[in-house]
Parts: sequence; structure tokens; C-alpha cells
Amino acid sequence: MSAPARPAASPRGTFLPGLRILARGAREEPRPFAWAVFGSVVYGVGTAGSGWMVGRVTEGVVVPALTPGGPEVTAADVWLAGGTLLAITVVTVVGVLLRRIFAGATMYGLQARYRRALARRYLDLPLSWHHSHPAGRLLATAASDVEATWQAMAVLPFALGVVVLIGVAGAAMVAADPVLGGIGLVVVPALVVANAAYSRAMSPRVRRVQRLRGEVSAVAHESFEGALVVKTLGLADGEVERFSRQAGRLRDANVAAGRTRGAFDPVIEALPQLGTLLVLAVGAARAAGGSADVGDIVQVAYMLSLLAFPVRAIGWTLAELPRTVAGDARLQSVLRESATTPWGRQRAARSATPAAPATRGLEHHHPVPVPDPTDAEDEQDAQDDGGRGGAAAAAPAARAPRPVLSGVDLDLAAGTTTALVGGTGSGKSTLAGLLVRLVDPTSGQVLLDGLDVRDLAEGELAGVASLVPQSTFVFDDTVRGNVALGLDVGDEEVWDALRLAQAEGFVASLPDGLDTRVGERGASLSGGQRQRLALARALVRRPRLLVLDDATSALDPAVERAVLDGLGASFDGGTGTTVVVVASRPATIALADEVVHLERGRVVDRGTAAELLERDEGYRELVSAYARAARERAAASEGSAA
Repeated sequence: MSAPARPAASPRGTFLPGLRILARGAREEPRPFAWAVFGSVVYGVGTAGSGWMVGRVTEGVVVPALTPGGPEVTAADVWLAGGTLLAITVVTVVGVLLRRIFAGATMYGLQARYRRALARRYLDLPLSWHHSHPAGRLLATAASDVEATWQAMAVLPFALGVVVLIGVAGAAMVAADPVLGGIGLVVVPALVVANAAYSRAMSPRVRRVQRLRGEVSAVAHESFEGALVVKTLGLADGEVERFSRQAGRLRDANVAAGRTRGAFDPVIEALPQLGTLLVLAVGAARAAGGSADVGDIVQVAYMLSLLAFPVRAIGWTLAELPRTVAGDARLQSVLRESATTPWGRQRAARSATPAAPATRGLEHHHPVPVPDPTDAEDEQDAQDDGGRGGAAAAAPAARAPRPVLSGVDLDLAAGTTTALVGGTGSGKSTLAGLLVRLVDPTSGQVLLDGLDVRDLAEGELAGVASLVPQSTFVFDDTVRGNVALGLDVGDEEVWDALRLAQAEGFVASLPDGLDTRVGERGASLSGGQRQRLALARALVRRPRLLVLDDATSALDPAVERAVLDGLGASFDGGTGTTVVVVASRPATIALADEVVHLERGRVVDRGTAAELLERDEGYRELVSAYARAARERAAASEGSAA
């Protein structure tokens, strides 16, 4: 049972949740974050110190030097003043470097930490969970949502340093001249109010941008994954249009955010300048009356001008909090997911004898796709989308899961080849996946040598059973890497597996043999070659149970016969392996020792191919349709060759 994901916080409720998330990040990366804050504090103190020193230099060096008959200013005074300012500048620069380097280290460290955690969780979650969560959404979570969650960590140390800067600078301004300092300090709350208004206006726009980034990523992933279908059906223009619509919505959202930023930026930039002008005007009047020193006026005005840019860091942090909360909600919806694959403690037999699989009262339902609760749109989104509402609003009502298998009881003899035959949707592939525990049944048992596969310890079933799926996946690696795939085996064992999969010949003819890179998804290989490579990948593990989910459909019948006959031979002087093959070709079915006919998730009949042809009308019609389709494909192939 999946734990419900937390809904994304509303824009007005992101402040405290966002701060809690950032505090968690600081605890998880304490050392770089502490150094970043230290650098920011050094920067704040150095910046305030430079303002104080400018006032002292003005009062003690500049004014006397420009006043006729005033105190004499020596070269040593000038050098001392300049050296002090240079030293403060160097300290400030060191603070900036520390802050930027370690703030970046904090942010990227957290992103790497959570991407690793997500990858681990994705692999741990059962396949049934993945069936109900689109791959594009998961990819967007690992990419843009992780980035959004921790982006604020890059500016948080700066904002904390600015708090120190405001405190030190405010105290220094008031100490220099209470009246002018008070005028200067009025600008600070005005800046805070302006930044708060900016953050409130930006929050829904930033959230919308973040959500649309995920949608654009999901559409792109789906289009690229389906590139073969898109190209063969001439759908490129439609896919470009679909992607363009999503990209256009993202562009419009970014433009809306940019307009808001453009409206507030001049106001926030102007407030310190107006404050500086007001300080200079009042200060000039007070200096003319003898109640203020020129150095104090310069100090207050200079410090006030220095606050203009740093105070923006507080606004940047506030503006990032909605993205932080929305991104973290998506992360936690995965990391806190309660779906698990329970394992037992039993050990599977590792003998050279084939396995004996069986099922008892097997029932299975496919899961219903789950809408992402964090995709719920706010009112602004609904208006921007022309009143259509968001993903959550558009999601279909929950449906009851459809039964795929019902009451399946099977005992398969060890060392035999069993063909699973049935029409589309009869449950063949589902049964194949259940035998190797890709998913767990809704009810009933899958047994291996009399043991419930759920009682086996983690890794035990994978050590004795292998599945070659219907859609073959080949990595962008060498032939050796694709066959061994993490297994510590020598070249001789790889060649043995290739020989058994009837792949030795074509691999030997490749430019670099086992060291030949096959390209992304095996682009340099034919469909049949990829299937044989996938077969070798399963066979090199010497399985006691081998499940082929229509995994020989791209092979020539002669090659397919050689492969299946070879599986009856031993790996180590034993009696071979038990083979279960999902079959849709008469030639494949004819090679099986036993045929199991499935219809609508139930076993209709079982026996030899000849026995089923004689007594099972549905099976007879199905095989006739298979044979007719095979003849049509052969005729079409001969016609194209002619």
C-alpha cells in the first residue's frame, strides 16, 4: 500500500516549511554550510568595516587635506589609510570566496545526495509501483525537482551574512550620527517589505515554472524513448507540435515571472539610492549648521549604498522557498513511499539440476496509474490554462484494477520446455514475470522447488532464475560488458554463453570481437542479434529456470531451434535448465515439450502441441492464425526481396 504523497504547500504557506527544509539541508551538509556561513559573516563584517573606514578616512585624511590651514596630512597617514582599506578589502574578498565556494559545495552536495537516494529508491521499489508512475515524471523528479529543492542553499549563507551586515552597519550608522543613522535604517524595513511583496508575487509564478519544467522533461523523454515509433509512423511533426506547446507554456510562465521581476527590480534598486540622497540632503543641512561631521555623513551614505545589493539576497532566498517546498514534496513522495518487496530467509538450491516451478491459486491485477498529487494547480494556473485546470483536475476517476490472471494452478516438470500460448491480453507475459518475481501476485503463490519465492532471501531467486523480456535492452557498452553485466566471469564463459545463444558467429565477425561497442540500445546490431545477446546475458548466469517472454521472435526458425535445443544440454554435466517460453510462432510452439493455453487469465488446457490441436478448438484457431500470419510475413519478405 503506497503512502499518500504530501501535497505541495500553498504559496503563502511556504515560509516556515521552506526554512525547515533548508535547515535539514544544513544538518546534512554541516561542514561546507558552516564554512559558507563563516565566509558570509566575514563578508558582512568586512563590508560594514569598509564603510566605517571610509568615514574615518574622509574625516581624518580627505577633509584635512582639502581644508586650507587645516591639520597637516603626511604621506604616512595616506599610506596607513590606504593600507587599512586594502586589508579590509582583502578580508572581504576572502569572505566572498569562502561563501561562494562552500555554498556551491553545499548545494551540489545535497543535490548529489538526494539523486543517489532517489536512484536507490527507484531500484528498490517494486515493478508494480513503476507501472503506475510514468518514467518521465520520475526523471523530472531526479533532475529538476532535486535542483529546485536545494537551489536556495546557494544564497542562504549570503542571506545569513546580510543579517550580520545589517546589524553591524546599522549599529555603526547610529553610532556615527543617530539622526542620519535612523534615516538610513528606515530604508532597511522598506527593502524587507518590498522583498516580501516581491516574493509573494513571484511564488505562484515560480511554482508554475517549476511544474512546467517537469512536464517539458516528461514530454521530451517520452518522445525520445518512442523515437522508432515516431519515425516509422511519420509522427515527427505531431511530436514537435506537442513539445512546442509544452515549451511555449514554459516560455510564457518564464516571461510572466520575468515581468514580475522587472516590475520589482527598479523599486528595490531605487530604495537605497533614495535613502542615500535623503541622508546626503539632511546631512548637508546638519553639517552646515555644525551638528554633523562630513566623515559621518559619508560613512552613513556609503554604508547605505553598500546594503542595496546584499539585502537582495534575503529576497532571493524568499523567492526560492516556494520552489524548495514544491520540489521537496515530489522528492519525499518517492523517498517516503512505503511500497516494498518483502524478502524471506530461505536459500535457493544452487545445484546443476533444473528447477521445478509451480503456481497455486494465482491471481493478479494490474495497478492503476497514480496521478501525482503534487501536480495540483493553483487558481493562477487554471486561469493561464484557459480554465482547464491542472493535472490533478484532469486525472480520471479511480478505476478498479482489472484482473489479468485468475485461479492459475500449474506444475511444470524440471528440465522441460513449456510454451505459454494465448491471445493478446491473456496474461502470458504477466505469468512469465510472476515466475521470476518481477511483481508479486495479488493472491496465491509462485513456487520454486516447493518453496514460495517470497520466502527466498534477497538475491537468491536472481541467482537461479533468469528472464529475457519481450523488449530487449542493450547497453551502450562492449559485447563483453553487455553479456557479463556486472558478473565476474572470464572470456571463456562469455563465449560459452554466446555459443549457446547462437551468437558466437556474429560476435566473432565484429571488428573488435568481445570488445566491440554496440552503441546506444545496440544500434549497431540487428533485432535478432540483440535478442541473442540478451539470451547470452541470461545464460552466462547458468540459470536453473529460464523464462523467455517472446524473446526469440526476431530469430530465424532454424536459429531458434538451435537455441532451444541447446538449452536442453548441460552447463556442467547436469541436465540443462527448465525453460518457459511465451510463444506466438508455430515453429516455437512445436519445439516445446508441453503447451499451456491461456484465455482471459485462465488456463484453458495444457498438453503437447498435438494433443491441444486435437481437442482445444480455441487453441487450434489461435495456431491457425499464427501460421497464417507467418505465411503472410514470409510472402511479404519474398516480395520485397524480388
